[in-house]
Amino acid sequence: MTVEEIRKEHKLVDLFCELAQIPSPTFSEDRVAKRIVEILTQNGIEAAQDNYGNVIGRVKATDTSKPSLLLSAHMDVVGDDSPVNLRLNGDIIETDKTRTLGADDKAGVSGAVLLALEVSKDENLRHGGLELVFTRDEEQGMSGMRNVDLTKLNSEYVLVIDADKFGQFQIAGASYTKAEVFVKAKLGGHSGIDIADKDRLNAAKLIAELALNIPQGVYKQDDYGVVTSINLGAIVGGGIQAPINRLKTSDVPSKDYNKFMIENAVTNMINTDAGLAYSIRSSNKEFEQNLISDIQKIVDDFNKKYEPLAKAELKTECHLPPFEKSEDETMINLAKKVGEKLNAPMDISSFHAGAETHYYANNKNAKGQKFKPYLVGIADIENMHSSNETINYKSHLKGYEFLKELFVEFNK
Repeated sequence: MTVEEIRKEHKLVDLFCELAQIPSPTFSEDRVAKRIVEILTQNGIEAAQDNYGNVIGRVKATDTSKPSLLLSAHMDVVGDDSPVNLRLNGDIIETDKTRTLGADDKAGVSGAVLLALEVSKDENLRHGGLELVFTRDEEQGMSGMRNVDLTKLNSEYVLVIDADKFGQFQIAGASYTKAEVFVKAKLGGHSGIDIADKDRLNAAKLIAELALNIPQGVYKQDDYGVVTSINLGAIVGGGIQAPINRLKTSDVPSKDYNKFMIENAVTNMINTDAGLAYSIRSSNKEFEQNLISDIQKIVDDFNKKYEPLAKAELKTECHLPPFEKSEDETMINLAKKVGEKLNAPMDISSFHAGAETHYYANNKNAKGQKFKPYLVGIADIENMHSSNETINYKSHLKGYEFLKELFVEFNK
């Protein structure tokens, strides 16, 4: 069969292909946004772009005693404005390998749009309404999500349809905090003439001691996965100014960067400055703070040991707050029930990265309720962000069936 034949058989596949064929690289989402608005409004669904270009839509409730549900997905894809030429390979929809497919996240967008269309036409379904948020710039900076006026949304429960496997139902996500440790030694000197002076401590050596004592890897985990972790991203210290200056005028392949720095580093000086750069990720604020406190104690003990000849300092900056697991398990139980009904068990887990779920989890809706988001997968997507990106269209159909049935169960 061909893509065209499959499109004729399945509304979801047809809608996905239509949206996928509209290139929408980050910050160039306007064409696909306007088409989404057009599809929704032509079917009597309220929809418009906000001041930032995100699409906000609403299917009116048929039973105002029931709560509304929010579906969220992003319109931008990794790629460019080149044509998206689709082809079928068994159960797989792919491109001609000249560019990305954009299943991340046109799979989520198309599933949400189709559900809105079908719900709006189902006169027998009593429901509390369906809200839609389709964002710009998820891939680079999540500026679209940060510019959505969340105080105008009524839903408490949010399904962010952006996981890459059908069956993923993720209930917590990690923060991203950058931690920096700096060491300043009081006295430097010549590596030969001053090497015997015990008051001249080498900052590069001292920073290695700190790196050895600061944790690395998993700090806390539970039955759902890694909760809190720390990763050493870089150690910087020593006589590197000379090779840095040379790099400005040298053509050095990036793969040889470390070797170049070591081969050209100045070794005849006792170093006074060095630093460490870490990423801290956690889906639990308390555990993250405990980890930072442990690092601070290591720094404090270091300072007591080397005072007054050297001093270390810890700096932390949160770039993305955590998406913490809610104590309310209503949606988890519904997902399990629907998964069992469809013979598609859900993978209830946490994920150790950031997503738009994090912004929902740390904000409140129009009613003053804290959002309860979940990261959901409704299709098997492989090789995202590459020209080999694919989507299994049969998994997408099954994922949509799950999404629709979940909405029905939510409104019982």
